[in-house]
Amino acid sequence: MDLSYPGGKVRLYVEAALGDGVRVAPDDGQTHYLLHVMRARVGDRVGLFNGRDGEWLAQIVEAGKRGCTLQCQHFTARQTDVPDLWLVFAPIKKTPADYLAQKATELGVRALQPIITRRTIVSRVNVERLRANAVEAAEQSGRLSIPEVREPQSLDKLLDAWPKTRRILFCDEAGEAPSIAEALRCAPDGAWAVLTGPEGGFDPAERAALRAQPFVMPVSLGGRILRADTAALSALSVWQAVKGDWA
Repeated sequence: MDLSYPGGKVRLYVEAALGDGVRVAPDDGQTHYLLHVMRARVGDRVGLFNGRDGEWLAQIVEAGKRGCTLQCQHFTARQTDVPDLWLVFAPIKKTPADYLAQKATELGVRALQPIITRRTIVSRVNVERLRANAVEAAEQSGRLSIPEVREPQSLDKLLDAWPKTRRILFCDEAGEAPSIAEALRCAPDGAWAVLTGPEGGFDPAERAALRAQPFVMPVSLGGRILRADTAALSALSVWQAVKGDWA
């Protein structure tokens, strides 16, 4: 049985180096998934990627109660990267945050950066859970890398340390701003980040601080009030259509 892409069922992200004949031991969760969920056996094949060495078709060469071993057989795709786009977002409740991490990964962000704002309701961010959702989304979407998932930090500290060559697309729900598509068509190419706020939005002082930065571009997402996760995914989609690998 061939479980691998294209046309198959299973791709796995691994940390190990990949290459012709290289053997890889999946972690416990991946082993359980292969042997007990997918009912894979010795001889079955899966796709492997690590974000560095492209994608490889590997075969299960050993399988037992304590684990299994995969051996790389064929190089199937060269390593590619996604556009240089980050998502900076105020944490939201668990289920929407899981969804946001998954969909942002599918939409091709390089980094997920949670920020704490004055109106942020969520007090704790489970970074490992966000990363697990990002890995799963990369495996299912055919992506050859996973986004970096960063520790949360305050908006003030983020702005103080922000790389000035990276522009921020600030989704400002409370002020006058051009539409996101209109603004992006006139904006330079290069490194970007999409910034969205918490359920209650940014407070006036935060909005003023953001608008005062030369690298921040305020934009509007239209006349309807969008949920925080909807706003983020909408902005990412428009950026990809105008500036990214959909253009």
